[in-house]
Amino acid sequence: METSARAYGAQSMTAPLLEVLVKRPGPAFGRAFDDPAHGFLRPVDLAIAQREHDAFTALLTSLGPTVHELGVETDSPDLVYPFDPVLVSDIGAIPLRPGKPNRQGEELVLEAWLDAHGIPSVARVEAPGTIEGGDTLWLRPNLLCIGRTMRTNVEGARQLDAIIQGDIRVFDLPFWKGPAELIHLLSVISPVADDLAVVYLPLLPIGLWRLLADLGIETIAVPDEEFPTLGCNVLAVRPGVVIVAEGNPRTAAALAMAGCEVHTYPATEIGINGAGGPTCLTRPILRDTDG
Repeated sequence: METSARAYGAQSMTAPLLEVLVKRPGPAFGRAFDDPAHGFLRPVDLAIAQREHDAFTALLTSLGPTVHELGVETDSPDLVYPFDPVLVSDIGAIPLRPGKPNRQGEELVLEAWLDAHGIPSVARVEAPGTIEGGDTLWLRPNLLCIGRTMRTNVEGARQLDAIIQGDIRVFDLPFWKGPAELIHLLSVISPVADDLAVVYLPLLPIGLWRLLADLGIETIAVPDEEFPTLGCNVLAVRPGVVIVAEGNPRTAAALAMAGCEVHTYPATEIGINGAGGPTCLTRPILRDTDG
């Protein structure tokens, strides 16, 4: 894959992914079901989780990006989903402040790794603000959508707006089933190219639906039965080349019909059990938005 002159910056969901950070499941992930606050569906089979994650990482590597392993273990099982605690913008890292209490502090772990790899922090979200990466969505390099959810509040969105200083749009997500089955903005939409996105229409904010239309972005609707199996959480490695969790055949077929190259990976433990799809499993460090 061609390299970029920039060392960091991922203000896109679909531009070619060059550098990405992942976290392999460790003992904390294996114990996740012990505390109901983590929200796991059943006891974790750590060996299966690690095999699934290894398969995911191997697939991601085979598609071209340089994949970095965080290599740090904490008490939080959710660190396996490094998309949420920090953003990597064109001006540097932005440590966020997760709204899920057990995740607060993860941003410091990722910040330390990024700093050690030459990616400085430019600002951070402070209390009482809360915001998680899963509630952030780049539709264009200068257009950031923020979902206001149970994990992302008005103050968190305001602070991130002040840091980014671009075109920021905030959309409310519905209560749906409450904290027990929380939805992020990226639970209901995944851009897969500049002009195409996968969406779950029943939970998509109407304002965002109108914005997609205004930008000429076509949509692929995820069927009801594939929403719980992470059918709407799709990772674009580059425009039209995507990774989808296994068990979502109708979504995968619709993507293929739209001209996408679709790759799948097993996601029973690292995906469905922990409610984190392929986007959640990554923290993009560098996407080639200059090409």
